[in-house]
Amino acid sequence: MSAISPIDRPAALSVRQVLLCGALIVTLSMGIRHGFGLWLQPMTMDRGWTRETFSFALAVQNLAWGAAGPFAGMLADRWGAFRVLAAAALLYAAGLASMALAATGTGFAATAGLLVGIAQSGCTYAVVYGVIGRQVPAERRSWAMGVAAAAGSFGQFLMVPVESALIGHLGWQQALFVLAAAALLIIPLARGLREPAQLAAAGGAPAQSVGAAVREAFALPSFRWLMGGYFVCGFQVVFIGVHMPSFLKDEGLPPQVATTALALIGLFNVFGTYAAGQLGQKLAKRHILAAIYALRSVAIVAFMAAPKTALTVYVFASVMGVLWLSTVPPTNAVIAQIFGVRHLSMLGGFVFFSHQIGSFLGVWLGGRLYDATGSYDIVWWLSVALGVLAALANLPVREQPLQRTPLPATP
Repeated sequence: MSAISPIDRPAALSVRQVLLCGALIVTLSMGIRHGFGLWLQPMTMDRGWTRETFSFALAVQNLAWGAAGPFAGMLADRWGAFRVLAAAALLYAAGLASMALAATGTGFAATAGLLVGIAQSGCTYAVVYGVIGRQVPAERRSWAMGVAAAAGSFGQFLMVPVESALIGHLGWQQALFVLAAAALLIIPLARGLREPAQLAAAGGAPAQSVGAAVREAFALPSFRWLMGGYFVCGFQVVFIGVHMPSFLKDEGLPPQVATTALALIGLFNVFGTYAAGQLGQKLAKRHILAAIYALRSVAIVAFMAAPKTALTVYVFASVMGVLWLSTVPPTNAVIAQIFGVRHLSMLGGFVFFSHQIGSFLGVWLGGRLYDATGSYDIVWWLSVALGVLAALANLPVREQPLQRTPLPATP
């Protein structure tokens, strides 16, 4: 693959252009995936699968997304975001269409799991945040990341009711074909994120190889603490996002309550992620992250103790919505603050891999333990305990930029 010619790239990207195109891409890519829980019951009933079969495929999706994330980020850091986003959009569309045609659990794991997961690694936060980190000044970076994360939340608010309506009017299979076509809209939007040719010199950072950047990051305790916290984030949000509709149905609530709850999570996280981005400009980001994880545990305990009515579900969804993806802006801003922006997409991809390992366990254990016990209670309480551990894990993070020895000049 040859480097992108300066002729093919704009001289510079405006903050407005980066945020608009990046936000719309995240709205589509994250909005589509947030509604996957709505397919659990119609697909398992139609195909004769267990909940574990469906859950395992989405667990594979999260793991594939995380495993491919550092490589997608590496390519975007080296060659620019446009090519990665365009290829990921094509793969996303192919994966969604293939989901509709999968007739076996293995086929579903290969399409909804492997194919869609790899696609998501190239068209969601890590790649978009790399462009934001390189193109937005440091003093506005946390805020800009909050805007992009809020867009992903708005995508959930917008797309979950749309997906529910598509399933209701067209059937679950045709609804997936419509979403496949929608994923292709990422390609024209990605043209707005074609970066200047001086990509490799972003931020004025000294030249550093990929291997050196990875070794440096993993040697730093703060990087490992961030990975540990993000593991818990993935466990909690994906368990709730996928299994909430079935949990509420088991509690005797009608399907529209689950649809409304998922939409409320998306709506309130628009405010939560934006607020987290704003606060990251003023407060220690480790304190913001610790507070988010602690408050999630408090919210789950209160929900488990409360009677399960539409009102309590909506209150819980609104509170969790504020906390849902609000970990994303401060986590990525800390990475940029410590290591700089040259390898931001790749390093963000490694931290996100930890998130996706948590996602794998959250969604798979939800289905596995439900099939074994007939209840989600064990996973709910496990989420509480992990939230407390994540709050403690973020407190030792040191946010100061690394002081590197400048490399000798090339004669």
